[in-house]
Amino acid sequence: MWFRKKGDNFFKMLYEQGNKTLEGLNALCAFASDNALENATKVKEIEREADELRRIIIEELNQTFITPIDREDIFALSRAVDDVMDYACTTVYEMQIYKVSADGHINTMIGILKKAGRELVAALKNLQRYPNIAMEHAMQAKAYENKMERAYREALGELFEGDDPIYMLKMREIYRHLSNAADRGDEAANIIGDIIVKMR
Repeated sequence: MWFRKKGDNFFKMLYEQGNKTLEGLNALCAFASDNALENATKVKEIEREADELRRIIIEELNQTFITPIDREDIFALSRAVDDVMDYACTTVYEMQIYKVSADGHINTMIGILKKAGRELVAALKNLQRYPNIAMEHAMQAKAYENKMERAYREALGELFEGDDPIYMLKMREIYRHLSNAADRGDEAANIIGDIIVKMR
């Protein structure tokens, strides 16, 4: 029973970390709509809370001899989910530093991220008891990464039609952070898929 409880904890903690990241993506969306200081602060606070959840997972890994799934997969999945939140927070920092507001492309890309985040959370929620359902959600999350790639290319194409090189450089960095966040979400979905294959 003790080993089972410890195993259940990892699935629960990964789900909680994913849920916190989704909360952060929702906060990022609010900031993009209104770049008020309190909205920026909210994203940064959630990022710190997400970091704490990751530290707890690592501490549990260090204290647990037997894990329900490969400890390397737990570590890598937690890191990928954490990276999504890190890129979301970096987006806020750089929009503040560069003093730019969200354009239509940023709003579109954040919308894609939120949808991918919801699929990842659903995958994590079902990972332990309903792995086939979790796999379906993981595949949906990966599909959103493809949509992000198309949105990213479209954003860059339009951006470099402008005539303000400084603005171009600023926005390119922000677009890149959002694209990187989607890449890390895709990596998380890949790891979930690997875990499910090993569970079968």
